[in-house]
Amino acid sequence: MTDQAPDSQKLIEGLEGLALKVVMLEEGDLPGLGSFLNHLETLKELLAPECAPEVTLLFQQLEEVGNKLILQEITAAAQGQELLGQGVSLLLIWAREHKFPKDGEAWKTYCRLSQELGLGGTGERPPQSEAEPAPAPAADLEGFIWEDQELTASFITEAREHLEGIESGLVHLEQAPTDLAAINAVFRPFHTIKGVAGFLNLPQIQELSHEVESLLDEARAGRIEINAAIIDLTLTGVDRLKEMLEDLQEALSEKRPLRTFDLEDIKSQVKELQEQGPSGEVPKRQLGEILVSQGEISSSDLNQALEKQKTEAGAPPLGEILVKEGKITPKKVARALVDQLTEEKAIGEAAVSPAGTEGKAPADAQMAPTIKIDLAKVDNLVNLMGELVIAQSQVRQNPNLLGVSDQKLERDLAQMSRITTELQMISMSMRMIPIGQTLRKMVRLVRDLARKSKKQVELHIEGEETEIDRNMVEAIYDPLVHMVRNAVDHGLETPKEREVQGKPPEGHLWLRAYHKGGNVVIDIEEDGRGLDRDRILAKAQERGLLQPGDQLTPAQIDNLIFEPGFSTAEKITDISGRGVGMDVVRQTIERLQGKVEIHSRPKEGSRFSIRMPLTLAIIDGLVVKVGKERYILPAVAVRETLRPAAEDYFTVQGQGEIIKVRSQLIPLLRLHRLFRTENGETHPTKGLVMVVEYDGKAQGLLVDDILGKQEVVIKSLGETLQNIKGLAGGTILGDGRVGLILDLAGLFALGQT
Repeated sequence: MTDQAPDSQKLIEGLEGLALKVVMLEEGDLPGLGSFLNHLETLKELLAPECAPEVTLLFQQLEEVGNKLILQEITAAAQGQELLGQGVSLLLIWAREHKFPKDGEAWKTYCRLSQELGLGGTGERPPQSEAEPAPAPAADLEGFIWEDQELTASFITEAREHLEGIESGLVHLEQAPTDLAAINAVFRPFHTIKGVAGFLNLPQIQELSHEVESLLDEARAGRIEINAAIIDLTLTGVDRLKEMLEDLQEALSEKRPLRTFDLEDIKSQVKELQEQGPSGEVPKRQLGEILVSQGEISSSDLNQALEKQKTEAGAPPLGEILVKEGKITPKKVARALVDQLTEEKAIGEAAVSPAGTEGKAPADAQMAPTIKIDLAKVDNLVNLMGELVIAQSQVRQNPNLLGVSDQKLERDLAQMSRITTELQMISMSMRMIPIGQTLRKMVRLVRDLARKSKKQVELHIEGEETEIDRNMVEAIYDPLVHMVRNAVDHGLETPKEREVQGKPPEGHLWLRAYHKGGNVVIDIEEDGRGLDRDRILAKAQERGLLQPGDQLTPAQIDNLIFEPGFSTAEKITDISGRGVGMDVVRQTIERLQGKVEIHSRPKEGSRFSIRMPLTLAIIDGLVVKVGKERYILPAVAVRETLRPAAEDYFTVQGQGEIIKVRSQLIPLLRLHRLFRTENGETHPTKGLVMVVEYDGKAQGLLVDDILGKQEVVIKSLGETLQNIKGLAGGTILGDGRVGLILDLAGLFALGQT
């Protein structure tokens, strides 16, 4: 017999598809196993008649294992599915290299799993393993990553998402350790990561995922109980996997080998925890009981089969005995097994946490079919839609059409306008993602902060489905982390402090996201001590931020915490006080055209509200006229518009021009001077002053007139003009002219020069 694989690209593609089916298998996934077996049967027909006997035998063994998994004749289902994966890997190596890999690691692993599962027919025994196995060697990137670079990059992204979901699930599981659905929700992502890592030949990621997965599998089977030690170890595994993914991403970009990570500490801890005593298993109906209740077999049939099961060597599965005796078909046994799994899941979902709060495990939402699209393509679509909106506006304002009285033309133009608007909304929505993923990242953060500060904190997340531009989500993450740290460290009290105040020992922290007035609002609220305004005032006076006799409102006192380097903390902790103050938080949010508002009640708590536009690709702006030019001011920054009286305008030596607005003196900035615009209005009493705010400061901008309010698509000014201070970009207005979008940070900087 020849050892050559048939030269068939179709067979290789089929085996790759079979490998993906194994990767997506979950324990008890009978439809998935059925699909795997059907695919396997199809591939057998592609085998060359003269192919190696080992290959034919391997196909037969995989078919046998798949059937045994369906009939639950293999109790260690996770190992059985791992065996399927290793077998498909062997077939892929054979099909690609035209040689059966008898000496490789994949063959040794396959043989070991076969022996552990009590299967025969491999024809060889793997060498005995050492007492302390050596760490897995770094993978050879030349062999797989450069061929599957896109697939590996996709794996990194999806694995990180899985790990974030695991962290959220573990925090819930800590509250409801008997919730089987929650255990499964944490187990499945590890299983998926392990499978894909094996497919991509990432041995250490596969090994670590398998170790944690096996620990959780013990909990699923009821052999160990979920406790704090298991939660901590699983989180340690998550952190180590994050490091591995970071290293993998760097290795891809730098074209270097992967690092070797020491996994012995985790593996030894897993072994210790697996040796814990057995726990009470979640009660479930047995297979025979289900078959009798469904009328498929009689009670006497069941008793006879059970008696035979006791007397036969090896105690064969009940389903196998009933099928061999002709009492029932394999299909009906499989259906009863599906019912058993469904009941088991329902029991888990009905579990209640120890405190009496209903446990709600993260569920896989039923989503419409989706595809992945390159973000650059979406951005290009948004830009083209902006161009279409501009072109449509130009057509409507064409002087040759303004004088035409044609009802059909008007209807056609109105229809075009409706379609264009809807297309723009759809294209913008493609950039929008739910903010829930960012909010869920705070779950692990709050848990760790609470443990470090010895506080009891319950986190409530609301509005996870609220959508926002993906760029905004990424930009808001760091400010949000800092504010959550402050809420736990400075806002919430210790259990003893709360009991003295008559509060429950457990503090509450709310993260809310919702749409309001065309913006997205994120609230960070806690029921802690509230801002200490007396201490804030004392600190402000100490730093010279206040003048003697200054009278500030509560809101003005609260806003002092946004001053650079301002802190009332008595000591710096490893939780907050990391060199990034609230001034940086506010500057970051204002760069996103947003605002931060504070609402605080002494001894009751504080709420920080972040208000931002839905997207940075389109802004709500006020179009103003200065001479012959048109400028756009972000509407969110405009506090009010006025025409000052002569007595409210004056100059101060060393400070320039000043206007008085409700007893407040603010500097005046002339746009026509800054940008050298001709024919601009020179006297404030004849023009309009736009009072704008940035970084807690107000300034008046002198303009000729306000032409209207509209949504504008932001366009880059290009490399030549992009560094001009005071300009954030440009847009094309309805009349075809270019309007420059003003950057308030740059304008305020120019006003100080």
